[in-house]
Amino acid sequence: MTTTQMTAQEHKEKTARSYKLLLLFAMGSMTMMFAGIVSSFVVSKSREDWMKDFQLPTAFYFSTLTILLCSLTFHLAKKAIQKDNRSATTSLLLLTLGLGISFVVLQFTGFEQIVEAGYYFTGPESNIATTFLYVIAVLHLAHLAGGLISLVIIIYNHFKQKYNSSQLLGIELGAMYWHFLDFLWICLFLFLYFFK
Repeated sequence: MTTTQMTAQEHKEKTARSYKLLLLFAMGSMTMMFAGIVSSFVVSKSREDWMKDFQLPTAFYFSTLTILLCSLTFHLAKKAIQKDNRSATTSLLLLTLGLGISFVVLQFTGFEQIVEAGYYFTGPESNIATTFLYVIAVLHLAHLAGGLISLVIIIYNHFKQKYNSSQLLGIELGAMYWHFLDFLWICLFLFLYFFK
């Protein structure tokens, strides 16, 4: 291998490390934001008007399963492209997109179930507990929207044949972000389930 090829490879590795570091920094910032909201939730729980008997909507259970499946299909897509299996990668990326959209639909279904149960997020009939739940879920959905947009870009690049076993940085970054979204939602869901 020539010096020029080594330099190109080193540059590629350095670029990949830089992108991964930036993504880790962004994920750390998002984690701190959610930690602040969760802290406010804990402090507000001592209020007299806090709801004690609130149950999470069933749609949130299904959305939790859905986002776990998203993470799995994205991981499998990454494994497939590492083996240069383009057809499996295509199917798995499209399945991940479908599951991601299903997660969003289930979240809104959960909001509808909360309202149908007589709990409102804003206005005179709202409760601080449901408002916190709404803020947490909507902020997670906003970050998920970023994940869906990046997934569409990854799928587009995949169809343009920009990824293969030696060039998969975009898919690696996308998978990292989706695993983070998955982990974040599981933590939030468990927190809301056990610390009502």
